Amino acid sequence: MGIEHFTPPWDVFFLPLLNLLVALFQVPFFDFALAIIVFTIVIRTVLAPLFVKQIRSQKEMQRMQPLIREVQRKHKGNRQKVSEETMALYKEHGVNPAAGCLPVILQLPILFALYQALIRASGVVNFTPNDQQRPILDEWVETAGLERLANNNFHIPADGPCNAPPDFASLVPLNCQLIDPIKLDGPVDTTVGWLLGLDLAQIDTVFAIPLFGFALSALAVIAAVLQFVQVKMTSPRPNPDDPTSSMTSTMMYTFPLLTIIWGGIFPSGLILYWIVYTAYLVVQQYLIMGWGNLFPIFGWQPRWAPSPEAAVTNASRQKRLEADADADAKTESPPAPNRAPASRGNRPNTRSAHRKQGNAKRRGRKR
Repeated sequence: MGIEHFTPPWDVFFLPLLNLLVALFQVPFFDFALAIIVFTIVIRTVLAPLFVKQIRSQKEMQRMQPLIREVQRKHKGNRQKVSEETMALYKEHGVNPAAGCLPVILQLPILFALYQALIRASGVVNFTPNDQQRPILDEWVETAGLERLANNNFHIPADGPCNAPPDFASLVPLNCQLIDPIKLDGPVDTTVGWLLGLDLAQIDTVFAIPLFGFALSALAVIAAVLQFVQVKMTSPRPNPDDPTSSMTSTMMYTFPLLTIIWGGIFPSGLILYWIVYTAYLVVQQYLIMGWGNLFPIFGWQPRWAPSPEAAVTNASRQKRLEADADADAKTESPPAPNRAPASRGNRPNTRSAHRKQGNAKRRGRKR
């Protein structure tokens, strides 16, 4: 493979992503931002089949809301019974109420790997040695030609020796971790001109607003808004009697808040990745389940996005009408069989009989 430095098991996951990111960076007319955007789309497309089932499960959970409300109405005041019946309902329909956490859990290893890839690709790595590592570090700095910077930062050359000590994996030259076709002649340029000179390997300082000592990144705010939209599309309607409803409502506000905090801690390239990833997920959810439960949002319900509640109610009402019609048809008495009309000769002549009886009575009176 041409990878000279390999430390399993982490490198089994990290090195393919690092090589993919650097390979995209070397595509003609690609800068580091475009490399991250295409990298995100490729990763998200590869993982798409794993998320389709989860999104459909969340769509089914939205359709189940009338049934869940019926359980809550039936067992009102008995929270334990409501919880048991609700979970039984989820199990019957094959729905996992905690499935909304799956995308975040699966993305954590990719986020860690991308964070390391951004740091190492920039060529400036932070490493704080302990007392035992200091003499070994001094020797390795001289051997590998590292440059000491302030605050325990080190500038790592693109090429150099690969026989680093076991605990110095982050201080290995970048070419030691790349396959032969994409070996670099120099460090990766992580500064992007069309983003006003933003360095994607550093915390956002171009689109950030200092706020009480914290850098409020505009990129992080965009990522947080997309995160809110993505979670709200798949969240059930708020319901105090449903324990899973409060959990998803908490997630809907907690995740965007964490994203804003991450914008002041992690490199801006990681936030760019999260923006593209979440936008991709929103589009995928829309193609499968429409707007979901996104609206009303803070009381606003646009006309072009009908409420899923109304759609479910209309569908339920239509089903009830069809069921009532079938029941009426079954209980209706069958029509009487058609009898052939009697022939004229066989029908009794009631008028003649009455006349004969009247004549006989008159004759009796005359006698």
